[in-house]
Amino acid sequence: MRPLHIALAALVAAVWGVNFVVIELGLGHFPPLLFSALRFLVAALPAVFFVGRPKVAWKWIVSVGLVLGVAKFGLLFIGMDRGMPAGLSSLVLQVQAVFTALFAAVTLGERPGRTRVLGMATALAGIGVAAVDEGAGGPVLAFVLVIVAAVCWGVSNVLTRKAAPPDSLNFMVWVSTVPVLPLLGLSLLLEGPHRDADALAALDMSGVGIIVYVAWVTTVFGFGAWGFLLRHHPASSVAPFTLLVPVFGMSSAALFLDESVSPLRWCAAALLVGGVALTSLAGARRPRPVAPESTEPQPVSA
Repeated sequence: MRPLHIALAALVAAVWGVNFVVIELGLGHFPPLLFSALRFLVAALPAVFFVGRPKVAWKWIVSVGLVLGVAKFGLLFIGMDRGMPAGLSSLVLQVQAVFTALFAAVTLGERPGRTRVLGMATALAGIGVAAVDEGAGGPVLAFVLVIVAAVCWGVSNVLTRKAAPPDSLNFMVWVSTVPVLPLLGLSLLLEGPHRDADALAALDMSGVGIIVYVAWVTTVFGFGAWGFLLRHHPASSVAPFTLLVPVFGMSSAALFLDESVSPLRWCAAALLVGGVALTSLAGARRPRPVAPESTEPQPVSA
């Protein structure tokens, strides 16, 4: 990769890592489900008018929109709202690579090789260490919600691979149109119209900036730049940069939110990132042809 493209890949990882801090700040302005709905609304509009018509079947757009947008992001935002630290969230979500490999083995016929199995076991050991660390003084339910969010992300990754979108930005923008109404409906039902109305009435420039960052910077710019890199370089060259996301996530949370990083958490980070590296970059054996799938690695943004 050219130095400029390496810098762009690192910038995307930084943008996605810092996004967890921005989400934490945003939860001080909005209820979690309303916040997630606004994120997708602003990501979809006005971008949907400029990316062209959908390039995959609507069944894939709707299914990924519901699993990724409603389930994954809804659970992540609720988990963080209930006390899951931003830095730890950026780390724990990495386990989505393990769930992706497991679901791909079941649905796509991919048999994980020994290296990938070792990576999955190592990553799960990291999650165990993180759970012990968080259970010692943090909200266990919030931790579990983020784990379930990672499971949902794994499901959406397999659906995305089945859809095989030729344009990742076009796909992500159209996917962003799906969760808006379901999330708004859930917010009105679970968070209440008065809380939503109060949050919108108190909207200030800080809140606007947060929405713009999580929608346009992390989604539109992030996925657009990621797709550009994948069009110019092999996926195996681009994928390792996703491992920088929790590095930026944990360091920015420590810098801006004063989140402490215990020795156990550093141990969990080493195990999880190392395990995800083995899981993501090791090949999978395919004994028979399966449905066409995208070669793009799934990013670990939030």
